[in-house]
Amino acid sequence: MTENVMTKIASDLRPETPLPTLQEAQQFAWSAALAKQRGIYGFDSRDVRSRPFNLLRSRLLKLHRNKGWRLFGIVSATPAVGKSFIATNLSAALSRTPGIDTTLVDLDLRRGSIAANFGLTVERGMRDFLEGTIPALGDIAVHPEGERLVILPTDNAPARSAELLSSPRMDAMVAAMRARPTHSIFLCDLPPVFANDDATIVTTKLDAFILIVEEGRTTRKQIQDALHVLDQAPCAGVVLNRFDGGLLTDNYGYGYGAGYSDYYNK
Repeated sequence: MTENVMTKIASDLRPETPLPTLQEAQQFAWSAALAKQRGIYGFDSRDVRSRPFNLLRSRLLKLHRNKGWRLFGIVSATPAVGKSFIATNLSAALSRTPGIDTTLVDLDLRRGSIAANFGLTVERGMRDFLEGTIPALGDIAVHPEGERLVILPTDNAPARSAELLSSPRMDAMVAAMRARPTHSIFLCDLPPVFANDDATIVTTKLDAFILIVEEGRTTRKQIQDALHVLDQAPCAGVVLNRFDGGLLTDNYGYGYGAGYSDYYNK
């Protein structure tokens, strides 16, 4: 294949708008009441349930400052441990940070749930972009009214996920992420590690990943095996979800030290 032909292919794969800004994303109706109704607390720092996500946010911002990491994958060893719940709330908390542009990308192409978390119906999403049926990410980008979060959702239609996540279009999107200003942070919701090899493929393209585990559900062996499978990428941390501990707990299982509940309720 000649150099000219390869250049043309690369040009054809390059989206017209590599990564849409907040102003370019389509707005959808949103409110503080709707956020709470849908279990998204990260937008409201006054809600005690936002505290775990604020702490995670501080961890990511520290890694961003010290290591320059901006592309993070959110992954779990097995399904149904709250991975997408964490990704959604952490992105909401990050979006409140002054001077930081936050984008949440649903790369769980087989069983994406980010759109459902926000109550969205997806007609076209990341799968369509990676398949090439839509040319630009701006065609699918949305953001909740009044918030500074850009969302790139996907649907749950059957997909050749491994092939799509290994494709030149995926590589072009990652390159576009890295070309964005340094104050841009991307959270990518990924499939569980042992569902298929999708998470392994994507994490090698990102800066780091966060592993979500659930108390009483995820075993030590599953954690060790997941970290071994993903060992080609740095682990930014392991998050214990639905932790039933601490001096005071809420219905979501997050533990808080004494006095925090009074502080937030005031």
